Amino acid sequence: MKSAKQNINQRGDACLDLLRALPKEELVKIIVDDAKNWLAHDGLWFQAVEGLHGMEDAIKADALAWEKFTVIEARRIMERLGIASGGGLAALGQCLKHRFYARLNTQKYEILSEKKAVFHMLDCRVQSARKRKGLPDFPCKSVGIVEYSGFARAVDPRIETRCLACPPDKHPEDFYCGWEFTIAG
Repeated sequence: MKSAKQNINQRGDACLDLLRALPKEELVKIIVDDAKNWLAHDGLWFQAVEGLHGMEDAIKADALAWEKFTVIEARRIMERLGIASGGGLAALGQCLKHRFYARLNTQKYEILSEKKAVFHMLDCRVQSARKRKGLPDFPCKSVGIVEYSGFARAVDPRIETRCLACPPDKHPEDFYCGWEFTIAG
């Protein structure tokens, strides 16, 4: 039993050694590809649940998954960047830059004041693909509320999140979804 565990550890170490030896450009390609793979899996998982149980149940299941994942993602980003909980809107902006989505989508985060910031998803890979296929926007607002609220609270429990627009809401041509983050007081 011990030798099997040793072999697994050796394989893991060998993989890490391989990554450490790669040039920066190759690592960036791997990171972007991993983000695409993650998003593809997320989409296929959603479509499978939708096919088995319908759109309403798939959205409910998606929200339940995002409720947990968004906190895990925020905490891992904070740990990697050395950001302590309670860092306010500046910390949230830093963390948003390091999400999987940030590697695939075009987004903008703007701190408007000490207590208010806005985030816009200027180009969303999922929504853009649907648009190219002539499909309506994916109705992601209910999941987005769970996702962005949970992410922001994980960074700083004082942050409150409000949806400015998110499908199925009508939105301007220059962004797919918009979120306002505030700190009361």
